[in-house]
Amino acid sequence: MNQQSRPEVRPETLAAIAHLKPVGEFGSRAWCEACAEGGVKLLQAGNLPSDMEWGFSEVYTHPPERLLTDGREISGYYMLVKGGKVTGGDGAPEEVRNTVGFNITARWAAICNQSSALYHSEGQKMRTADEMVLYAALEEYVGRPNPLERGGGPERVWFPEISAALSKNGGLHNIAASLQAPSPEFADLPTTVMGVPDFNAMTDEQKKYFVKLCGIDM
Repeated sequence: MNQQSRPEVRPETLAAIAHLKPVGEFGSRAWCEACAEGGVKLLQAGNLPSDMEWGFSEVYTHPPERLLTDGREISGYYMLVKGGKVTGGDGAPEEVRNTVGFNITARWAAICNQSSALYHSEGQKMRTADEMVLYAALEEYVGRPNPLERGGGPERVWFPEISAALSKNGGLHNIAASLQAPSPEFADLPTTVMGVPDFNAMTDEQKKYFVKLCGIDM
């Protein structure tokens, strides 16, 4: 287990997000809608150039079946800056995915649990370091490179005005983390202090379970 201490979150950040409560699991419709709403508000308050076009979408593949009900086909959310307007919501429309910005696809189980951690730059670095250990452990266990199929896709672009807007009032990540409810899949799995699944600390059965949860073919 990682014995490091989780970095403290700035008091002003905690004050900005103190009113937020969990609304649903990572990738659920309720959580995605709430994240999009929070992000749209940040962008609307950012006084972005009227001619700016920028898209944001995150799609989480291989989610638990309970997250795909009532005709919902994908788990994810989006925001779109276009025509002087900011919109967002559940899903990932093609228009957004085809707009320059930040559009990613990731395995639900590989990023779910750690996304609930509150942090700033130091915590982000710790999370990234822990995730690199996880990815390497999975590669060794499965016996092939990149079993999570990370990377690829369009170039990621963050305009300065976008970054500035999404860092206000606690920041988009911490807003989303505050809205996230725990997922039962991780209740008994060992994790690092940043919440990243600690694959090397798992039992053989836990490793098999987590690999299957990630949708990795053996």
